[in-house]
Amino acid sequence: MERLSGLDASFLYLETPQQLMHVCGLMLLDPATVPGGYSFEGFKDEIERRVARIPMFVRMLRQVPLGLDHPLWVKDPNFDIDRHVHRLAVPAPGGDKEVAEIAGHLAGIGLDRSRPLWDMWVIEGMASGQVAVVLKMHHASVDGVSGANMLSHLCTLDPAAAPEPADPEAGTSSAPPSDLALVARGLVSNLGKPLHLARLMAPTTDLITKTVGLARSGTAMAAPLTAPRTSFNGTITGHRSVAYVDMSLERVREIKNAVDGATVNDVVLTVSGGALRRYLEHRGELPESSLLASVPVSVRAESRRTGGSNKVSSLFTRLGTDVADPLERLHQLAVSNARAKAHHKAIPADTLQDWAEFAAPRTFGLAVRMVAGLRLADRGPVIHNLVISNVPGPPVPLYLLGARIDALYPLGPIFHGAGLNITVMSSNGRMHVGIIGCRESIPLVWDLAADFTEELDALYALTVG
Repeated sequence: MERLSGLDASFLYLETPQQLMHVCGLMLLDPATVPGGYSFEGFKDEIERRVARIPMFVRMLRQVPLGLDHPLWVKDPNFDIDRHVHRLAVPAPGGDKEVAEIAGHLAGIGLDRSRPLWDMWVIEGMASGQVAVVLKMHHASVDGVSGANMLSHLCTLDPAAAPEPADPEAGTSSAPPSDLALVARGLVSNLGKPLHLARLMAPTTDLITKTVGLARSGTAMAAPLTAPRTSFNGTITGHRSVAYVDMSLERVREIKNAVDGATVNDVVLTVSGGALRRYLEHRGELPESSLLASVPVSVRAESRRTGGSNKVSSLFTRLGTDVADPLERLHQLAVSNARAKAHHKAIPADTLQDWAEFAAPRTFGLAVRMVAGLRLADRGPVIHNLVISNVPGPPVPLYLLGARIDALYPLGPIFHGAGLNITVMSSNGRMHVGIIGCRESIPLVWDLAADFTEELDALYALTVG
């Protein structure tokens, strides 16, 4: 039995049929590398064997009566692989756009909370001979780093190798707790909250003072609520559009090495800003001021907390969409991102997690329903325009159940007021860019994907030649 942290539980409380809080991964696999040959039945059987030893795949939610405390993870006594692994065929002509359309449809379907919070869809019939896999997991159970760790239990560096073993009992309990025990636990937890709140006030006040000082000196990170409005900054629906594109990691590193003080992440954000500038300019929607991105940052290495799946914070950065020259944009981002990182380091690693312990399911749920029902995201200040995340992956090929992973495109959640998410994952010399948005507010998502290629080429020409 493991209690969800406040941050983990917040992803449950913030979820509605339109604002879904799961993360997806779209993998393109080469079935020719599978020892003995690929079959769906063999694939599913092997998935069942492996996930049985990975807690996050076999645990389910147990609610605390009266909502007195955050839910708990308990082992599912009736786990059934057939409720999680499914099979589809891609329609003709079986290309990337057809696969992405299926992925977008699946991303718009919520997970069943009465069973472990994940689904896997195997998509066959691609013209390339590849097999696509869409894996969905709720954000309450996984973040970027823990998701990568989870993959290490399913994937190997050799098609015939056995995966890394996992502890089947970690975070689970063979004896489900009684309602009375959960109520007692919830009451004890609530009794300690005033003391916990008092302990947070002093460091939070100190943090606010430091932030004000950085802002006055012009060295603070970009502030939320200062983003310009775009067509994807409003009330979202439950429909999703998906596109993806690859970038050369070697090219990104060459650009980084050609510009003093730049990092790989600076280059990724510069290309993203340029792609968004092109997309909005082509539609006649480019704002005069720069778009503002929220960038998730892992604090796993610095966190004092031992429990919880999500150990993240966030920083805000301007993407330079108001700058036409890609090289000038990169120079600006290298400076502003260095300041943002310094500002972020001044924030204690567990600040977001500490305050999230006070998240109340009814309050959060009511707030989200009010924002959606009154369409408050369509007017007023924009907190941030989109989420952009850069997740480092392995520099070598990975094999999922013997099938080589040719590409892995992460697809994160979108929110009311920020209906676009761009997540980049590097793997085996490539950077795989996953783009997901609200279908009504960003209908030409493949145009945005193509803009990434053009922008990288333009930046490469200016820096490396």
